[in-house]
Amino acid sequence: MIEVETLPPEALAALLHFYADAGVDVLLEDEPQDRFAAFAAERQARPQRPADSSGNSPSPARPSGRGGEQRPAAAPSAQPMPLPDQEAVAEARRVAAAADSLEALRAAIEGFTHCGLKRGARSTILASGECHTGIMVIGGVPGSDEDAGGSAFAGRSGALFDRMLAAIGLQRDQVAALAALPWRPPGNRQPTQAEMDICRPFVERQIALCKPKIVLVLGNFAARYLIDPAASLHLLRGEWREMGVEGTVIPAMPSLHPEDLLRAPASKRLAWQDLLAFRQKLTELGLG
Repeated sequence: MIEVETLPPEALAALLHFYADAGVDVLLEDEPQDRFAAFAAERQARPQRPADSSGNSPSPARPSGRGGEQRPAAAPSAQPMPLPDQEAVAEARRVAAAADSLEALRAAIEGFTHCGLKRGARSTILASGECHTGIMVIGGVPGSDEDAGGSAFAGRSGALFDRMLAAIGLQRDQVAALAALPWRPPGNRQPTQAEMDICRPFVERQIALCKPKIVLVLGNFAARYLIDPAASLHLLRGEWREMGVEGTVIPAMPSLHPEDLLRAPASKRLAWQDLLAFRQKLTELGLG
């Protein structure tokens, strides 16, 4: 067996990257557990039911009804069945619309049990920062850093995001920072259409409650999810678009996500052009 302590740093880094790519981001126990042996021991310790002369275990006794007739055995209690996708979408719309504040919406989202993404996520990621300055930035699908920290724009991409804001005279606490989904898909996979439809009312309600006057939309997923599903980011970025939320049209600037810039630093030139256009719009609106 290879001990972690004997691995050189580069091999250990490669192993950790492999685990991260496979969706393993949390160590649940300090020591490995043999679940098969534990189950066998538990089964061995159970008291054995006496067998009848035919060698078969007797059926459990059933309570008698009137006249001595046997009542059927009660069916075992069933676990609550998840709602079908369309009913889950309708329920998400109902509870989101009923929330009249971000605090009420947070409670509604944390109590919502009809999205599979929530069952596999560690954190519910909602708008952070200042929601009343009129400035909002929306990122993409939460990753492992966001899931671990419970907020949008975390880890290395979060550090770059802070520098991007500082370059146009903003700080994180001056904007409402929001992820395009409230929960991280397991293994960083792409969310299904049903999952996106279920999450959309929660995302749009956060935007509506914050009432932004201007939005910076970062990354291909967020741009297609909230602005135009038929266009790619490279067709959308660099120009002002309209984002409709609950009957309100908000000017939005699609641009590259910090994660895109970490993978392709040469694209920083394009992101800088978009940030300058965003800064100019802020000045025109008297924001920031």
